[in-house]
Amino acid sequence: MAGKKILMLVGEFSEEYEIFVFEQCMHAVGHTVHVVCPGKKAGDVIKTSLHDFEGDQTYTEKPGHFYALNKTFKDAAAEDYDAVYVAGGRGPEYIRIDKGVQRLVRGFHAAGQPIFTICHGAQVLMAVDGVLKGKRVAALQYCEPEVRLAGGIYVDVPPTGACADGNLVSAKGWPGLAAFMRECLRVLGTEIRHGATAAAPPMRGKKEKRAEAA
Repeated sequence: MAGKKILMLVGEFSEEYEIFVFEQCMHAVGHTVHVVCPGKKAGDVIKTSLHDFEGDQTYTEKPGHFYALNKTFKDAAAEDYDAVYVAGGRGPEYIRIDKGVQRLVRGFHAAGQPIFTICHGAQVLMAVDGVLKGKRVAALQYCEPEVRLAGGIYVDVPPTGACADGNLVSAKGWPGLAAFMRECLRVLGTEIRHGATAAAPPMRGKKEKRAEAA
């Protein structure tokens, strides 16, 4: 099976785990991920953030790593990709009002293409009429009122869980990335099969090496 092309939508201070882990996992199994941010071009760098859960009433936010984008936003078109993914964190709050972002999401939705979202990423989908209507959606619990107002059905999955409703895959946050990635790969039609472990050649001692050199 040929690898799929996936468009990832991010913004400044999007969640670093949800960018790096998703991208590298997809690349590891042969898919291509293009990462774009409104108003930026390939090679531009964004700042990421890391949300953590440390016993407070809400999450904490810490600086993440810099991330170099690999695609120019204005060159991205929904018809060139097999799926779209919206990373969470703080980025979705502001990129959702970008008309170009809305146009991309609308294109994927109209074509019935897979849509993946995690944590606050659901905020981007809420900004486009009809995308969440009647859909079961997981997101950070603080997004529940917005999910319902957008016509979706909020699903309170465990932190390590994920939710799949047709071609829409969603999760609460980065602790659920493993379950989330499994569902994304399933929707993409990606099969991973485990075979025998490749054995390393036996170590050669000094005698063997001398014999070979003789």
